[in-house]
Amino acid sequence: MKKHRNGEISEFDREMSGGTAGGGAVGDVILGIDGGTTSTVCVCVPFLQPQSLHLPDPLPILARVEAGCSNHNSVGETAARETLEQVMAEALSKSGSDRSAVRAICLSVSGVNHPTDQQRILNWFRDIFPSHVKLYVRNDAAAALASGTMGRLSGCVLIAGTGSIAYGFTDDGREARAAGAGPILGDWGSGYGISAQALTAIIRAHDGRGPQTKLTNNILRTLGLSSADELIGWTYADQSWARIAALVPAVVSCAEAGDEVANKILQDSVKELALSVTAVVQRLGLCGSDGKGSFPLVMVGGVLEGNKGWGIAQEVINCISKDYPGVVPIWPKVEPAIGAALLAWNFLKDSQQE
Repeated sequence: MKKHRNGEISEFDREMSGGTAGGGAVGDVILGIDGGTTSTVCVCVPFLQPQSLHLPDPLPILARVEAGCSNHNSVGETAARETLEQVMAEALSKSGSDRSAVRAICLSVSGVNHPTDQQRILNWFRDIFPSHVKLYVRNDAAAALASGTMGRLSGCVLIAGTGSIAYGFTDDGREARAAGAGPILGDWGSGYGISAQALTAIIRAHDGRGPQTKLTNNILRTLGLSSADELIGWTYADQSWARIAALVPAVVSCAEAGDEVANKILQDSVKELALSVTAVVQRLGLCGSDGKGSFPLVMVGGVLEGNKGWGIAQEVINCISKDYPGVVPIWPKVEPAIGAALLAWNFLKDSQQE
């Protein structure tokens, strides 16, 4: 039994010693991985012959496993690799399968921004899986897009959660992105950006540099604080992006109540998100030569979910459609990890038809 890099036995090495049930139990499988900064999800689905014209809806899921961050820029290469190994090994184990049954894997992972990033991850797993297994590595935006297009890598995806990014793909393989560089470099349409601006507005109102706002009482009550001065200590005690971004619902409720400061913050975020999509559409020509062509825009992330209240997502669509009337918004019915599995199936089908 081999030792892992940290001296412990890896999940895959346990499997080699009889730790899983074997591939014959469920037949051939495909793995789809959505690796993010917050969490990593792996799904194991049955392999369907490439000549199948239609995938079953819903796609049957043999196993689903969730773990922590797999962005190598956030946690380092060793931790990222171990997380990816863990979710794949556990998904195979839960499905009653093993490496010999895998036909294709799509690892759609945040932090994959350059061909060298793709090659690094390919190198991690090329010696773990048999040579017949097809490995595909993409940015996590690819899985998010595919979750709305049933595995077709064409169109644009807008992700607005804790962070934000717009990412587009063309049928001939070109791709482009806008934003997604983190809060320091200006992802103002994100949940973090919205909430950070709200916190700033409270401090400005408190010291006389800005107008009074309902945000003060609402957010202080949400956090269990009694004064704006306490907000400074709360903010710097833990500067986690997700912790700040969790205040978005409070900002939306203030805007719904007619607060001008909150309303302007949301309006500005809409403009930023729409601008990100516009930049991608223009660079890739997704709208056609006349600017009126149809293209899918997949909407993903907590900031864009639901149609209640202020309606950030609908405002973004309204803003984009003024210049690009062919935009077709899509809210996915499946999670990005399933999108990654669909990508793996399509990639494998295309490779066998060449």
